[in-house]
Amino acid sequence: QVELVESGGGLVQPGGSLRLSCAASGRTFSGYVVGWFRQAPGKEREFVAAATYYAYYADSVKDRFTISRDNAKNTWYLQMNSLKYEDMAVYYCAASGRQDWGAHLRRPSEYNYWGQGTQVTVSS
Repeated sequence: QVELVESGGGLVQPGGSLRLSCAASGRTFSGYVVGWFRQAPGKEREFVAAATYYAYYADSVKDRFTISRDNAKNTWYLQMNSLKYEDMAVYYCAASGRQDWGAHLRRPSEYNYWGQGTQVTVSS
């Protein structure tokens, strides 16, 4: 059984940093597209970042967030810097069955596996 477990969410002040982790078990995702999405109250789940051998970002987080992966640990990360109020949301890690990037991989429906979500709260 595949399981994705996120950690690292919490409360941070504007301008602060957090690092999210997603540890996968049950199968390896090395070579597959993995990513992060977020969902704020009353809004749809939105793409944040994804990684193959390259990284892809939503415009709203580019230059502030960094996605990385450790294939040996079957784990990927989201380093979030310069956090803003509008970054506050539940963050979900996700893994797809795709190995090649395409624009459609910005859609949640393209991902087969999801974590349970971790809350990121930005507040002074």
